[in-house]
Amino acid sequence: MTVITAPAPLTVQDAEALIAAARDAAETAGVAVAITVLDAGGHLLAFRRDDRAVLIAGETSTRKAYTALQLNAPTADLVDLVKPDGPFHSLPTALDRPLLFIAGGIPVHRDGRLIGAIGVGGGAPEQDHGFATEALGVLA
Repeated sequence: MTVITAPAPLTVQDAEALIAAARDAAETAGVAVAITVLDAGGHLLAFRRDDRAVLIAGETSTRKAYTALQLNAPTADLVDLVKPDGPFHSLPTALDRPLLFIAGGIPVHRDGRLIGAIGVGGGAPEQDHGFATEALGVLA
């Protein structure tokens, strides 16, 4: 009999470490952001919005994390797929909970399994993606 063990879930401590690392990266770049970390079920584990970040950054960080989680892919890799001529052009409006196809959302994996996602909003899309990517380094 083969026993398959599940990876350890994303913990609150993991989420707080991701938030701190993304925040440090954004502050170093002089960018005010919001950061959302979701567990594998899409539930909020941690959230932080810099008080200088635009208000919508909170919503965009959460939607980016949710999109990355649902599709198990960085949102930066999905942008072209939802353009008017893309194969998934109707996906942004197909679900009850809106997805957001702007760079800055990245799935979080442990032992090759999806355990959550991080989303960053408030900077340019490439910056948000970079801050989220840098944050993942704390879990390595």
